[in-house]
Amino acid sequence: MAAETVGEAGNVLAGLNWAAPTWDLFILLFFVAAGVLYGFTLGRARVLFVLMSLYIGLAISTNLPFINEESSQRLGFGSVSFLQIAVFLVCVIGVFLLFARVGALSTFSSGAGIVSVIIFSFLQVGLLISTILTFLPAEAMASLGPFTKTLFASDNTRFLWMVAPLIAMFFMKKGSSE
Repeated sequence: MAAETVGEAGNVLAGLNWAAPTWDLFILLFFVAAGVLYGFTLGRARVLFVLMSLYIGLAISTNLPFINEESSQRLGFGSVSFLQIAVFLVCVIGVFLLFARVGALSTFSSGAGIVSVIIFSFLQVGLLISTILTFLPAEAMASLGPFTKTLFASDNTRFLWMVAPLIAMFFMKKGSSE
């Protein structure tokens, strides 16, 4: 499953037209730039807490019973997808601020190497992009290019983006304790 997805992504990446920018190219550049800059500016402790905030925000935003067409229209969001994205982002920011307020960031070990910070940054940005694309309506998903669909929006890659940070945490922790 994972090998097929990586092979598909490589084929699609080779087919990107760098002369005529598309959403695929924009998302790819955002993924790379955000992954690198983000990790360097936040550091490992904050990256991991934002990662936990993403999981909590995803759990809350996908399970709130009042996110429906009626409440979306009443609140002025139009499509329920935009309300779901807004709730997700508010939850992520709120949970992260809660972590900061209770002092959890200062008690977390930040003595990690630069490689682990970069890996977690890329995994977090990938999870964020995949999650937001999950909330988009079918019409918007249809307008995405094959690269974005393959790397972030297919069922297999959504699952991989959800579990990859957890697997990385396991191996990073195991490697740091030895």
